[in-house]
Amino acid sequence: MESIDLLVLRTTRDWLAAGHRALLATVARTWGSSPRPVGSMMALRSDGRVVGSVSGGCIEDDLIHRYTTAYGGPGMPHGLPQLVRYGVSADDAHRFGLPCGGTLELVLEFAPSLPHLEQLLAGLDSGSLVRRDLDLRSGAASLAANSTPELFSFDGQRLCNTLGPGYRLLLIGAGALAEYLATMALFNGFSVSLCDPRPEYRAGWNVAGVKHLAGMPDDVVRAFAPDLRSAIVAVSHDPKLDDLALLEALHSPAFYIGAIGSRRNSQLRRERLIEHFGESEASLQRLRGPIGIYIGSKTPAEIAVSVMAELLAAKNAVKLPGTVNVTRAKEAEQLARPL
Repeated sequence: MESIDLLVLRTTRDWLAAGHRALLATVARTWGSSPRPVGSMMALRSDGRVVGSVSGGCIEDDLIHRYTTAYGGPGMPHGLPQLVRYGVSADDAHRFGLPCGGTLELVLEFAPSLPHLEQLLAGLDSGSLVRRDLDLRSGAASLAANSTPELFSFDGQRLCNTLGPGYRLLLIGAGALAEYLATMALFNGFSVSLCDPRPEYRAGWNVAGVKHLAGMPDDVVRAFAPDLRSAIVAVSHDPKLDDLALLEALHSPAFYIGAIGSRRNSQLRRERLIEHFGESEASLQRLRGPIGIYIGSKTPAEIAVSVMAELLAAKNAVKLPGTVNVTRAKEAEQLARPL
């Protein structure tokens, strides 16, 4: 399953290619509590079909009424992009289902260009970081390849949204826990890769959509080139595999690095890494283990829920008791819209 913003762009392209008119909406500014962050997108087809979200649903419904023919409305207008605001008054906040005090501004594009979207998607599909600029005064949109992420920005006239690359998860070990983790990560918009040099474990893998990476874990992690939107989770229970992967991961900017195991096994792993591989207590600060938040889990499925919850907390910069360095993913989240 791909991220919602990438789905919005693909669907908009497909609608335009099929001859439909479509509106592209982007959250440009928010004040107070907001259901969706700046840069979030949704697409609205002229007959009322919607993909993506800019709120909890009420604003989408209002947009359908105002800009489509679904409920006998006037249909989609032509012309330059418009800026609309929701939730200015307490009555509006209540009417549109916004959180208390929440206000957001949307940029509405009534004529997104099919060639422009095709070019944007080609760049994103190649793994590039792409900045999209939209001038509300002229309606002109441009694309530029970026080497480093930039913060989303909007000054009232010009919108700048940096898109891609997406969040990635590399799993070491192809057991039952990895299958549940992979499934949950895919549903949360992660691109998932798997490394397990043991053929008997690979043969039993049955999760579609996961990329298999051949080789020993340390070589695979180096080739994977973890960035600020990468997570590496070792779940093989084999120190020869898990330790190698973790050693490489710890020297990368990955926002989440962890391994399954009991408290005792996690402590023994730390001692091994210090004694035999030259690590230190300071260099192991980012290593999580045992991974997962405590929910009394015993089965692989429940353990996967606890691990995925901790991983998402790290991604969203939520500080959990006993965790460290949750700011890396937040830094990446602020710098560019993930796909």
